[in-house]
Amino acid sequence: MTFEDVASIGCTLEDVERTTAWGQPALKVRGRMFVCMAAHRSAEPNSLVVMMDRSDRDALITDAPDTSYLKDHYLNHPCVLVRLSHVRQDALRDVVVGAYRFVQNRVTRKSSPPNRSRRSPRRR
Repeated sequence: MTFEDVASIGCTLEDVERTTAWGQPALKVRGRMFVCMAAHRSAEPNSLVVMMDRSDRDALITDAPDTSYLKDHYLNHPCVLVRLSHVRQDALRDVVVGAYRFVQNRVTRKSSPPNRSRRSPRRR
């Protein structure tokens, strides 16, 4: 698989733009990156950074260690590294769409107005 395969999946989703992040090809939803080619030197060549919840990441690494992994540089970030040379098409679709939903939900939550109580003002 290549980034072109990633882009062909990601660009079918709403509000996705093809751009760059850290000098590497990336896909963003509403300006927030959800997948990009790994730029850090610790990542293996042809690895994709995929944004996801840390618990989902840990489960993915346990279930598919040949395909997904982490390096120290990425430990404190909600992402996983995916070896494009090892991932199947259906698994790639799952992680790209999952990353899109993860980031889209975070963007939506941040843009929502704060939850205000509907209590009436106190009277004195």
